[in-house]
Amino acid sequence: MTTINLTTKIKASKQLVFDASRNIDIHQKSASKSNEKAIAGVTSGLINLNETVTWRGKHFRFYLTHQSRITTMNLHDYFVDEMERGKFKTFKHEHFFEEENGFTIMKDKIQYETPFGIFGRLFDFLFLKKHLIQFLLERNKILKKVSENIGNGNI
Repeated sequence: MTTINLTTKIKASKQLVFDASRNIDIHQKSASKSNEKAIAGVTSGLINLNETVTWRGKHFRFYLTHQSRITTMNLHDYFVDEMERGKFKTFKHEHFFEEENGFTIMKDKIQYETPFGIFGRLFDFLFLKKHLIQFLLERNKILKKVSENIGNGNI
């Protein structure tokens, strides 16, 4: 199992960042490099507890689909999306939100397993983990920008 932990500090309210992070339209904007689109389930707006979204995007020169369900949600503090169908053996993304001195501290914890035994682990070590970190950093950069602009009344 591979684990990725990232922390992003955003000058906006926890509620605003929480909602932005589960907004399908903002995610599509942040995933534009992979041409990722929501093609089934919730395809626009906010995704909620027990709802699914199916993504289709180009990664490693292939179009891949990934269906997730929001399996846990504590409003404005925490939510989890877990893969139901896709190329991973398992995939779980936990989202944590804390408010501190006018900032929201957003933490991502992703845990996943690759299929194909040693070959999957080698692919993960050489390419996949770096790709996912870059994907998340881009997502979080857009979330930060959008949240701070909304929080400052610029959108």
